[in-house]
Amino acid sequence: MSDLGRLAALLGALLCIAAAGDPADRLADPAREARARGLFRETRCLVCQGESVDDSEAPLASDLRQVIRIQVGAGKSDGEVRAFLRARYGDFVLLRPPFSATNALLWTAPFLALGVGAILLLRRGPAGPAPSPLSSEEEARIATLGGEEEG
Repeated sequence: MSDLGRLAALLGALLCIAAAGDPADRLADPAREARARGLFRETRCLVCQGESVDDSEAPLASDLRQVIRIQVGAGKSDGEVRAFLRARYGDFVLLRPPFSATNALLWTAPFLALGVGAILLLRRGPAGPAPSPLSSEEEARIATLGGEEEG
């Protein structure tokens, strides 16, 4: 095997180890583990808040991964696992929370702001009165100013 081949094999092995986390934590059934990993990507780390529990290294994210694996291992559906997490931690735990009456304002606020802005712009009308035409004296003065710059 060439040096490049060995390096590629080593890099592949390291990536597999890094992706697996602790093998003792993984579910024995690969299909259930894949479902759990999908749920990890949908679940917000409550410490990091901007990351999924799949991406986070926080201890709480590890705990949430374990909770999800326990739920999936117990035969719960994805919907049931999400409902469990929402009941325990609120809608915030999901990276894409569902539309509900409690978060309706958050979902609609950008559209409301755009609508109010458009209404204000339309009601405002033109910037001010139209400028009046120049008098003959002002036009003559401009003509002399233009001649001074050229000469």
